[in-house]
Amino acid sequence: MAADIDLHLGRRLRRRRRLLGLTQQQLALQVGIRFQQIQKYECGANRISAARLWQLAEALETPVAYFYEGLAEALEAPAPARAEVFSRRETLDLIQAFYQLDETPRRRLLDLAKSLHVEGPPAR
Repeated sequence: MAADIDLHLGRRLRRRRRLLGLTQQQLALQVGIRFQQIQKYECGANRISAARLWQLAEALETPVAYFYEGLAEALEAPAPARAEVFSRRETLDLIQAFYQLDETPRRRLLDLAKSLHVEGPPAR
């Protein structure tokens, strides 16, 4: 559940930043961090602390509550639809990098990915 919240906050962060026409670098400079940290927040890889969320809200000229809007519905919703997954930038980057490989490494990478897939709930 925590990861779902992190993803939701990251999506809201990205949406607001883009709405204001800011780059990740510009936002990062406003809150005193590196743009890579903004990237990690936006994809849900890193959790946003309460203090940092306050700073981001101030920089983005929005109340902190903005980031939580729609959270209850998002937590109740089923896993992302296939169309949503394929619209993500990292999915497109992965597909492009995959097809730039020669056939043998491409087959090996696919076999590796399949071997990493685990049935059932993720391990904690």
